[in-house]
Amino acid sequence: MELIAGLANGFIELFKAGAATFMSWVVNIIPLVVVLMTAVSACIKLIGEEKVYNVAGVLTKSIFTRYTLLPVISVLFLANPMCYTFGRFVEEKHKPSFYDSTVSFFHPVTGLFPHANGGELFVYMGIATGITTLGLPLGDLAVRYFIVGVIVIFIRGVVTEKIFAIMKSRN
Repeated sequence: MELIAGLANGFIELFKAGAATFMSWVVNIIPLVVVLMTAVSACIKLIGEEKVYNVAGVLTKSIFTRYTLLPVISVLFLANPMCYTFGRFVEEKHKPSFYDSTVSFFHPVTGLFPHANGGELFVYMGIATGITTLGLPLGDLAVRYFIVGVIVIFIRGVVTEKIFAIMKSRN
């Protein structure tokens, strides 16, 4: 009987711990994300949507900027899922690669800019909890994620572009 009661108590304690974690996110992270989203929207309005779109059009000209700066800017300013609208500046043959680069950047950007994709925030916070438990600085992790993310999205964009070109030539 004690074993069953112990298992039941342990089971409920697991959910209490989950609820406490969730409440800390509601109190700390959700307001942060809302404020960041508001700030980014305000920046776009102040700069002017037309100017932001003009810059995006210029960034599509180079393979480097098409798969690094354009996805980074679109994710930071428009967040998920609106960031894909910047794909309208990319030539049709580059759209799959732009999409691949953009979608691959949602996790690495979360540490510095959590507003970009709230869905990835839970993954990042799980990793961040382990890092802070070890007494390591969270800022270093966020910056490294961001840098590695930019490198990865460039590689993915170029590789996807080559694969798409090969597949398109077979038709």
